[in-house]
This record gives sequence, C-alpha cells and structure tokens, in this order.
Amino acid sequence: MTALSEYQRLESTGIWRESPEAQRREVIVAFGDATLVISDGRSARALAHWSLPALVRLNPGSTPAIYAPGPDADEELEIDDDAMIAAVEKVRLALASRLPRPGRLRLWVVLGMVGLAASLGLFWLPDALVAHVARVAPPAQRDDIGAIVLAELATLTGAPCVSVAAEPVIEALAARLVPGKSIVLLPTALNGALALPGKVLVLGMATVQGYDGPEVAAGDLLAATLAGETSDPLTEALDWAGLRNAFALLTTGALAQDAMKGYGQALLVANRAADKPAVTARLIGAGINPEPWLQSLADEEPYVLAAPTAVEPLMSDSDWVRLQGACMR
Repeated sequence: MTALSEYQRLESTGIWRESPEAQRREVIVAFGDATLVISDGRSARALAHWSLPALVRLNPGSTPAIYAPGPDADEELEIDDDAMIAAVEKVRLALASRLPRPGRLRLWVVLGMVGLAASLGLFWLPDALVAHVARVAPPAQRDDIGAIVLAELATLTGAPCVSVAAEPVIEALAARLVPGKSIVLLPTALNGALALPGKVLVLGMATVQGYDGPEVAAGDLLAATLAGETSDPLTEALDWAGLRNAFALLTTGALAQDAMKGYGQALLVANRAADKPAVTARLIGAGINPEPWLQSLADEEPYVLAAPTAVEPLMSDSDWVRLQGACMR
C-alpha cells in the first residue's frame, strides 16, 4: 500500500532523535511507499524508514507534533509544518480505517482455529497455519511486512539509495520489466535481486555498477520475480517469524517488533538458483538479449532458448550512467 497519492511529493523539515541519549538533528521528512522517509537535511541520505501503519503520535492535539515508529520505540520525530502534520494524520486515519477490526466473528474463528490446532496436533499445524496466514493477508499487510523486511535488510546493506536523477530511470525499468512492482536499490552486501513481501524488488548495486549495460540487472530482477511467484516471499518471512508471530498476525493484524530480527542476514546468504530457461524466456519475450545475464552466472555453458526476434534497448547510455550513480552520496 502506498501513501495517499496527493502527498507523494510532499516534504517538510523536522527534528529527529534516534534515541533518548542521541543529539537532536534537523531532517527532511517525505512520504514513501507505505513508509515515512527521514533523510539527513544536508546530505539527503536516508536515515530511517518508518512504517506508516505502525506510526504513533505521542502528543495528540499538540503542536509541534511528535511521532514515533511504534509504541515502544526510542526514536522520535518532531514536525511543526501544519501541512505535513495534516497529511500524516490523514494517511494514518486512512490506514487505520482499513485495518481488520476484531469482533464476534473473529472471536469464533480464532476459537475454532484453536480447537482445530488441538485436534490436528503440532506436526501439521505450523506449516499449514503459516500458509493460511500468507494466503489471506491483504495487499496492505503484505506491503507493511515488506517494509519491515526492507528495514531489516538495510541494517546490513545500508539505507536504500535515493537519487532524484535516477528515480525516473528506476520507475521506467520497473514499468518495462515488472509492471505493478517497484525497484529499490541497496548499496552493498546484496548480489543480484530479491522479491520481498508486497510489491518491492530489491536490487544490489553490485549488479548495476559491475556491468556495462542493464541486461544483467534485468535478468536478476526477472529471476527474483519468478522465485517470488514460485515461493511466496510472505510465506518465507512468516516461516522465519515463527508460529507464534504468524498467529499474532492473523489475530491482531500486526507482527511483534522483533519478529523479523536476523531475517535480513538469512536473505543475503541464501543460495537461490535461478530458473535459467524461464528467465531466458522472459528476457527474450521482453526483447532483451539474454546472453549477458547468462554469462554473468558463470556456472556452466550458457543456456539459450532462442535469439530475441527484436531487441529493444532497456535504457539509453546516459540513463544507465544515472542508474550507476544512484548510490553516490
């Protein structure tokens, strides 16, 4: 889920404090996809991404408004811009109105599930419950968990790259390769691409900066998309979070703050073999030469289904240079 479209370009200054002992610093506050993006006021480097559904106002009705990323969080953000405060409150209310609300029917459903768990035993229940929770999760909930996983990854890779010059290039690349999804660039540690729960694909800058053209990045993005279609990223994330957290998500609509702790490291070290025939077929279908991607795998002789009938450049050389510079501070 994204912030309301009317606020996509809204920015304001704010005062951010990372912890009670940390020094207050001036920042830029802007809306992202289901997040509030906090960036350094001088370098524009992203400092934090707060999930909008989890956002808490600590002083309702008072100005300047003080927010935290969750009820038990140490971080605080102070905003005195009336337009930004109104926008944040409107988005929070809109998100809150879409959250599932407990009621009598939910109570009976939960009680029924508890009885079913007791009768079926512990061997079958964990996988089945996780699969059920992933299957019934609404798109907004998937996006929220994707934002949590992205924040966990960012503790290892560095904050996602933010570049005004590269943003249109990234959006055009996503529209060409993976319509309906967005691409986030991570500066270090990630080789290739990963599909996160929701609509986000993350791409390591090593894939962008290590090659002369975008074909390898395109192949990695399509490989991640296919992997996400074969094995649901939300199911994998909930497998990591565990049965208790999956059950909590089903009954309360929220995950514990530390449910995804360590999951970023697990994603980075996982060995994911690409489906070469399927990825090659999609590259060819999109009018992209698969040879550079196949050669980048360096595991065996290249696998080619057929030569593309018409190659359509993914982007201009100047756009590729802009994309390669997206993480430069």
